[in-house]
Amino acid sequence: MRKFSFIGLLVVVAMISCARKSTPAKSSSGMDALTFMSYNVHHCNPPSKAGVIDVDAVVKVIKREDPDVVALQEIDVNIRRSGSINQAALLSQKTGYHFFHFSKSIDHDGGDYGIMILSKYPLSDVETHKLPTDPATGGEPRVLSLATVTLPRGKKIRVASTHLDFHGKTNGRLQMTEVNRILADEKLPVIIGGDFNATEKSETIQVLDKAFTRTCQNCAFTIEEGKEKQAIDFIAYKPGNAFSVLSHRVIEEDYASDHRPVQAVLKIRF
Repeated sequence: MRKFSFIGLLVVVAMISCARKSTPAKSSSGMDALTFMSYNVHHCNPPSKAGVIDVDAVVKVIKREDPDVVALQEIDVNIRRSGSINQAALLSQKTGYHFFHFSKSIDHDGGDYGIMILSKYPLSDVETHKLPTDPATGGEPRVLSLATVTLPRGKKIRVASTHLDFHGKTNGRLQMTEVNRILADEKLPVIIGGDFNATEKSETIQVLDKAFTRTCQNCAFTIEEGKEKQAIDFIAYKPGNAFSVLSHRVIEEDYASDHRPVQAVLKIRF
């Protein structure tokens, strides 16, 4: 009996030792990695329920996955089709992410339609930049939402959300070129997430890849229209040595929106 107890004690000690060794060292920011999600939420309208607004369904996805920062697209603020509610404020309140920045893209149905950034950590230096459209083809005005996130112990990064236009053949490329120009002189590392309305082989994503490193290649699909499945939602970062990708996945969630959320865990290297 004593021999068995002694061996058991050795096993417990060994397990504790292994657990300690497997715990990753924290960076100087107090974090060794950051989890970033990009999610087009279809103004919180489940595609299977025409006219229904279900903010709680989106909240459930975010709370379950527990990202540090979320880039959100297709947000209704005081728009009649959504019951004139402020989805940006509600998403912040219901998720418990107390820091958010909403960027209006257009006037719509009595309110504001746009994109936002949701964060566990304080946001500052928030900006909204208008993106161009080709006068020859027209299209819907789009914006870049930008903010600085202050991580634990004071380290900072810039985060961005965008939703590029798919009308015409040139708007996506023009808008992505402008995004690159806006962010060209950023001194802080940048993470961008969005619905780029473009596939990996498109000119739009080729322009993205000139300035950023995407968290996936040959990416899993994020939207399904009929029999067609496409990856058009991406996360990317710059400079390339600021982060490394610990994981990237498309979350298999098909009720809350017509887009699946994309999430990446990035190791902080600065």
